[in-house]
Amino acid sequence: MRHLMSPLDFDLDELDKVLDLANDIEKNPAKYAHACDGKIMATLFYEPSTRTRLSFESAMLRLGGKVLGFSSADSSSASKGESVADTIRVVSCYADICAMRHPKEGAPLVASMASQIPVINAGDGGHQHPTQTLTDLLTIRSMKGRLDNITIGLCGDLKFGRTVHSLIEALVRYEGVKFVLISPEELKVPDYIRDDVLKASGHEFEEVERLEDASKQNDGKNAITVLDESHVYPWDEFQKKVVEEKVKTLKWYFEQTEERGMSFLYHLTELLRNSEEHINIARYAYLLSRMEPDKDSSREEKEAYQIFSRKMYEWGNDAREKRELITAIYLYVYLKRDKEEQK
Repeated sequence: MRHLMSPLDFDLDELDKVLDLANDIEKNPAKYAHACDGKIMATLFYEPSTRTRLSFESAMLRLGGKVLGFSSADSSSASKGESVADTIRVVSCYADICAMRHPKEGAPLVASMASQIPVINAGDGGHQHPTQTLTDLLTIRSMKGRLDNITIGLCGDLKFGRTVHSLIEALVRYEGVKFVLISPEELKVPDYIRDDVLKASGHEFEEVERLEDASKQNDGKNAITVLDESHVYPWDEFQKKVVEEKVKTLKWYFEQTEERGMSFLYHLTELLRNSEEHINIARYAYLLSRMEPDKDSSREEKEAYQIFSRKMYEWGNDAREKRELITAIYLYVYLKRDKEEQK
């Protein structure tokens, strides 16, 4: 019996087989529709999750299996003080495999030591997120046709981003991979990743604080950019869809609307990130309506609002556009803050 705690639990040959299998499932779903008939997966999520939890559950159902579990520690015996080890001992009697997310680093590992069934780490604190890494590797290989000899830019919260840590540890096993680490000083990769992984592997890497500094040093031909924990952007998509379109729109509108501060954008982002809750869609629409200029405003201001609000509605109602918009808001706020600090 094997568990999946880290991407390193697979050697490179096994990793290739897993990615090949994923490609085949994607191309021939009917072929695998009954692969898990009679099997049950337990999803033990001690902290909130939308994409990861539903990805596991959807995958198991599409393979013919069944799912049981909980989506919050509050709805389990953990709220009464039950340990992870005791929980997994009980769950082992009900399920054939378990996916566990926990806010504490190492909790899934503790569970695996007491479990009678395989345990998959679905994210533990700021430590590891191996299944997200497998998804990232599959995406990169699908776009580039390989996992070696590429330059990958990692931008954002590199200190606490478990997906970043997992992806770096996985990619250093391939030859010719160069890393560009883009983050403010306070969110740089932790020392154990820089020293024990990057430097120890001998891979070339550089740390910069500004996205512009990274893009100037890279022609983009072999570049991949990761800007959040749930998505890998090809460089040309990132440049055109996120930077050129959405960031420019935000900059164009907010620089001529001085009364709207950064808190307004943060509020918009929070509503977009949680738009699965229908009430937040209404709140998003209401927040945009509050931006409408009053009747004494100039015609130019009113026209600018109409253009901006229409784009925000359109982007907010499409899953892919919404993801790009969230990324663009983060990037715009970061660039604006960086510009103000340089004054």
